[in-house]
Amino acid sequence: MLWRRGPSNVRDVHESVDHARPVGYTTVLKLLQIMVEKGLVRRDASKRSHVYAAVASQGVTQRRMVRDLVRRAFGGSTLGLVLHALESAPATAPELDQIRRLLDEKKGESDT
Repeated sequence: MLWRRGPSNVRDVHESVDHARPVGYTTVLKLLQIMVEKGLVRRDASKRSHVYAAVASQGVTQRRMVRDLVRRAFGGSTLGLVLHALESAPATAPELDQIRRLLDEKKGESDT
């Protein structure tokens, strides 16, 4: 959300959260505080309403989180992550084609 909207206060983040599952304002605040502690988000406290902004790009953050997930939940096994991901949320035909192309690229890189 912060990547899409840019720097935002807690109220703005809370209002933009998917309301299919209600999330309390204080829950959003706590999550932002945790993300600040982890270095994912920075807080500008110079205004009355603190403004939060992403520290890194979406791609950088996602890669960091996936590396951590692979290490913690799958014992370092990328294969385990991919198998569970495809079992949990089946990919479309175009997504599978893209995955195949990426695998072919990665295989080519490891052969050289």
